[in-house]
Amino acid sequence: MRKTFVIFSVIFLAFYSFTFTTQGAKPFEGIITFKITYPDNKFSESQMAMFPKVLTVSIRGLKSRTDMQIGGINTVEITDYESKSKVSLLNMMGQKYAIKQTTADIEKDLSKGGVTTVELSGETKIIAGYTCKKAIVTVNDDGIKTKFEVFYSSELGSKLSNFDNPVYKDIDGVLLEFSVQNQNVNMKFTASSVDKKNVPAKDFEIPSDYVLTTKDELKTKFGGGGE
Repeated sequence: MRKTFVIFSVIFLAFYSFTFTTQGAKPFEGIITFKITYPDNKFSESQMAMFPKVLTVSIRGLKSRTDMQIGGINTVEITDYESKSKVSLLNMMGQKYAIKQTTADIEKDLSKGGVTTVELSGETKIIAGYTCKKAIVTVNDDGIKTKFEVFYSSELGSKLSNFDNPVYKDIDGVLLEFSVQNQNVNMKFTASSVDKKNVPAKDFEIPSDYVLTTKDELKTKFGGGGE
């Protein structure tokens, strides 16, 4: 059960960090594919085998969808930028759960984050065919400072693409290479491809056969309440 809880922590960490929209910038519709790596991880080989290695982000108008698979768990997050809400969908070998987040929920999560400052380095790098700017984000959380390097492109979107991200909310563009950390989990995301293509509207519909639950209820159900 403990291993399952570690995997759920990775799911929530990844989804906590992903939001995309192109409002206020050149319209983009298509799919961005990210390679996921785990620098300096302290997990066992069997645990690492279950961790996700690829994440895709589909964008259409004011909605985005992230897809990721962890072991036998299919995970999806759909973000609606017009209502500023989200829903995470988990399909665990036929057990289907939906976790909703309202605007108030998102704002509550943001209030828990530290104070961030952004320093532009002037350095650039080509990622998935796009020239990306480098920034260093420093998070000051009650006197504890943590630095993150990020590469982003303003060609794909604006600052609005990070509106709900406590670390990268002040980055003025779509993140194409960045890291997220939480306790013992350090995940690095690097875009491997950016494909401009039509994305079906049905991909952003919430299936009717998912059971509504909460993060806390799901963590408790799968071993989060104990050792």
